[in-house]
Amino acid sequence: MAANWRVATAALRRHLRSPPPTIRESTGALSAANQRRSYTTAFADDDDDPRGKWLTLPPFSPTIDAAAVGKELSFGDGDSIVKGSTDGSTTALRWILRCRPDLPRNLVQKLFRLRQVRRQVVVPMSCELQRSQLKRVAAKESLNVGDRIYLPLSVGNDAPPPAKKERFRCSEEERKFVCSLVLYKDPAIIVLNKPHGMAVQGGTGVKTSIDELAATCLTFDKSESPRLVHRLDRDCSGLLVLGRTQTAATLLHSIFREKTSGASAYGVKKNIKSLKRKYLALVIGCPRRQRGQISAPLRKVVVDDGKSDRITVNDNGELVSTQHAITEYRVVESSPHGYTWLELRPLTGRKHQLRVHCAEVLGTPILGDYKYGWQAHKTREPFVSSENTPTKPSPSPFGLDMEGGDVSSKQPHLHLHSKQIDLPNICQLLEKLEVSSDSDISDLDGLKFDAPLPTHMQLSFNLLKSRVESSDNC
Repeated sequence: MAANWRVATAALRRHLRSPPPTIRESTGALSAANQRRSYTTAFADDDDDPRGKWLTLPPFSPTIDAAAVGKELSFGDGDSIVKGSTDGSTTALRWILRCRPDLPRNLVQKLFRLRQVRRQVVVPMSCELQRSQLKRVAAKESLNVGDRIYLPLSVGNDAPPPAKKERFRCSEEERKFVCSLVLYKDPAIIVLNKPHGMAVQGGTGVKTSIDELAATCLTFDKSESPRLVHRLDRDCSGLLVLGRTQTAATLLHSIFREKTSGASAYGVKKNIKSLKRKYLALVIGCPRRQRGQISAPLRKVVVDDGKSDRITVNDNGELVSTQHAITEYRVVESSPHGYTWLELRPLTGRKHQLRVHCAEVLGTPILGDYKYGWQAHKTREPFVSSENTPTKPSPSPFGLDMEGGDVSSKQPHLHLHSKQIDLPNICQLLEKLEVSSDSDISDLDGLKFDAPLPTHMQLSFNLLKSRVESSDNC
């Protein structure tokens, strides 16, 4: 009798300690039966009670499948509905890695091998009573909406401490300079006018990069750091787009990637809402035709005994790894002194694509491109202008060479500028997807950006224009 009394008392204490479930206001009022059912929910036994024994992850909820949205947006056959925009299922392994990115993947996989990962399962006992149990879950097992995953509390001790990445420190002057590069900002994207000579991403020999500076100076009201979605060469200037959230960055990266993968030698699928880019370049010489399309595959070759590499056109039909590359070009203005302004529209995004196509296909290397146009620069004579008097260069932030480098210089800067980009309004699209997974994008706005020329290209433009005008007056 005493034993039965102790069992009954222990069961009552467990029941009294069980907190009532939290009811969100957004879900509306529950019916009386649902309220009774939720309040009478209990764990099967003390071993299944996660309180104080398990590390609880947030319940699984569908997220926007940004990669799929970007693909449909770029090549949706003109359909005004973006469908399948939410990722309605995922595996237990992927959900853990998404919720706890600080946990190494091999540690999480070890937990699954040791069968130490649990999932909460609700088992109905009667019409008004249900019971929650924790059952072992496999790594590749799919989750349902609302499922919770439980990990051993020891996982916090087993996980290595997160590596503290020291952020780049900027002076107030440098911070203002970085902020002055921002041409556009909304909750989803940031658009910069990247200066010549600044690397986009860190690497060997790179002291400062846009990636580091954005994390330090361009977070603004976001807790996340802006993310790169495409690249520009260090010596190339102009428009650079960054995503302000993980979802926006994935969507933008998908748009840039699909633009490249969707292009073919037989034409490019047109879509008014897809990505469009225009570059302006000053080249040495003049193409034979005023406009045209370059379709030439590119491949990487190793030179200097493996110390460096370069990109070249694969026109000999060798069975080597190549990347298809397409560029449309148009002559904007030609100078009688052997220079030509070109408008370049890359339909694919390959490394050094525009530089190689100009130098090796058109035979007109870009001014300041010593990697692919060194022969043309050996015989080139710089302009001699009375208007340009040598001045002492003023110090520039981050050691950038902001003075000179125009067509009158012995060693001009690279004259390649990302001038225009057309993008769909990513912020507006994400807002639509949050309301409905099948969103009407027929009224989706487009964003158009235009970056002013850097100083050295503007000087070259003025010099060539003034030289032409003086020749006409004679």
